[in-house]
Amino acid sequence: MIALASDHAGFEYKERIKKLLEEMGLQYEDFGTHSRDSTDYPDWGHRAAEAVSSGKCEKGILVCGSGVGMSIVANKHVSVRAAVCESVTAARLSRQHNNANVLTLGERITGWESCVDIIKVFLSTPFEGGRHARRVEKIHTLTGR
Repeated sequence: MIALASDHAGFEYKERIKKLLEEMGLQYEDFGTHSRDSTDYPDWGHRAAEAVSSGKCEKGILVCGSGVGMSIVANKHVSVRAAVCESVTAARLSRQHNNANVLTLGERITGWESCVDIIKVFLSTPFEGGRHARRVEKIHTLTGR
């Protein structure tokens, strides 16, 4: 299950992502927002990130204007490792090396076609483990989050 959320600045991409996930045969839960009306990204980002943190959802995709705000919000949650990705390379490395479980995108930054590729790579790339597992473990061990 994929947790989805956006603010008003990411609403159009979130709606497109829902269709993409359906085409890929993946289930999702939409945590909002549900319109283009101005809203605060933390309200929606916290809901989706909590679903990942609690294990209700395996991964998340959050969208705002830049991707940065949603990333900051998501990373406040226990066991969430959110990565802002503006390239396929960043998406692949965030999964392979950091075991990122939340992808954040900026609708005002990254074109839709690039987002499609980023999403597909993020969702299909496995964590490499090995030396990276030790490093990822330190993220949560040293912070308690």
